[in-house]
Amino acid sequence: MITLQQVSYYHPDKDILFSEVNFSVNRQEKVGLIGNNGCGKSTLLKIITGDSQIVEGARSVQSIPYYVPQVYGQFDHLTIAQVLGVDLKVNALKQILAGSPAVEHFDVLENDWSVEERCYAAMETWGLSGFKLEDKLANLSGGQKTKVFLSGIAVHQPDLVLMDEPTNHLDGPARSQLLDVVTHTAMTLVVVTHDRTILNALPRICELTPSGIRTYGGNYEFYVEQKQIERSALDNDILSKEKMLREYREKERETLERKQKLDARGKRKQAQAGLPKIVMNTLRNAAEASTAKIRRVHADRVNGVARVLQELRNEIPDIDKMKFDFDNPSLHKGKILIKAADINFSYGEHPMWAVGLRFQISSGERLAICGNNGAGKTTLIRMLLGELVPSTGEILTAEYSSVYIDQDYSLIENSVSVFEQARAFNPQLPEHEVGTRLNRFLFPRVEWSKPCSVLSGGERMRLALCCLTICTKAPDLVFLDEPTNNLDIQNVEILTTALNKYKGTLVVISHDELFLQRIEISRRINLSVI
Repeated sequence: MITLQQVSYYHPDKDILFSEVNFSVNRQEKVGLIGNNGCGKSTLLKIITGDSQIVEGARSVQSIPYYVPQVYGQFDHLTIAQVLGVDLKVNALKQILAGSPAVEHFDVLENDWSVEERCYAAMETWGLSGFKLEDKLANLSGGQKTKVFLSGIAVHQPDLVLMDEPTNHLDGPARSQLLDVVTHTAMTLVVVTHDRTILNALPRICELTPSGIRTYGGNYEFYVEQKQIERSALDNDILSKEKMLREYREKERETLERKQKLDARGKRKQAQAGLPKIVMNTLRNAAEASTAKIRRVHADRVNGVARVLQELRNEIPDIDKMKFDFDNPSLHKGKILIKAADINFSYGEHPMWAVGLRFQISSGERLAICGNNGAGKTTLIRMLLGELVPSTGEILTAEYSSVYIDQDYSLIENSVSVFEQARAFNPQLPEHEVGTRLNRFLFPRVEWSKPCSVLSGGERMRLALCCLTICTKAPDLVFLDEPTNNLDIQNVEILTTALNKYKGTLVVISHDELFLQRIEISRRINLSVI
């Protein structure tokens, strides 16, 4: 079905993205494709579709792929029919039903008389019954746009489906529906996702790195087990090489000390024997040459082991290299920070929720705001932040500091450099200390001058976390709005670890149930629209 042989891809600036990738997928096989942000997963999918050209290697795809993209902004000017690729057929059908006898309309329709009915049935299955095929994609929410593309699978019934982060923006019921599709379909699937529930439904995991693809013959849990075995072996290798390095250095010290004692003893005997000066110089030069040779031999052994050790240490996952040191918030646990009394919000004349919301948030809580797409979760957070005023009811707040982190990590200013962004969170912090913190979050000196506008989602997340540790005082409350969208698995792990180190109050919007469990959410506010 899919065969890529020795495929390499380079950026326009000639920097290599990946090289010598060998990848094959058989008919009706289901594959999960994972890898760190920026490793080229989306590019690899576009190579399979033919939208990106390979620099080296060969590509063979035996069926026309149906592609569910990760980003939809470029389609906003299109209608739903155009996005589904049925606009010409639907228009031809309408012309024929209106009485047009033109042959070209019948040629375009190709006897697909059920195309319009099939589209609306598929859209209704994904909860889009309120939309028409002529509606523009720009009028839909992020989750609804994803559902349009997923509807196309039922419309076209392709043999091969490629999905790029299909769970982004999807609510809980839609994720369950997607899981059902992935589990039961007979189509060939290649899915790029960080959703571990979906990955566990795929019987084969492939990990993309700059040097190629490594295949694991099992689901994501099997992959994790194998990676743990590999990590254990890596740790053992590192310990072994560290021990060897210490032994070599100790051996070098002992050998040189013994040589120096022998040379000193020989020098005393030579002086007592009254040897001519020229002979003494010759013997001294020979001793120095012998010592230099011993140093070279030991230096080669030490440097060889040190080089291998550094290569092994470079293989340690980034999360294990990072250090999280959030300050503890100043508020005592249990203090009431926010009290909402029968609040509601209206877009136009109609309130968003059937009844006003009544709740309170206390210091130290970990709380999730839950609801389907369009339930008003972000609207509620904006009211809690004071950006929106409730149409009814009131919100009472205590004195506290807060930070809002959305899915795009918009608290990062695109117009400044990485170093300037970090420094802005604590201008009094010495420059060397800012640099130390950046290094802890995997920003080496060569990246400090990089503009924030070019950072990937994972890099923006790491920089945001770094800024929070740089603050003179950790925020009392952190609002998170879909923070795991567009993050790879490794960066989700980094975010999870950081949040579990943070001791303040969390208010989180996320459809990632496993993420919510791992950050130990203790209470939920469930929203439902009228």
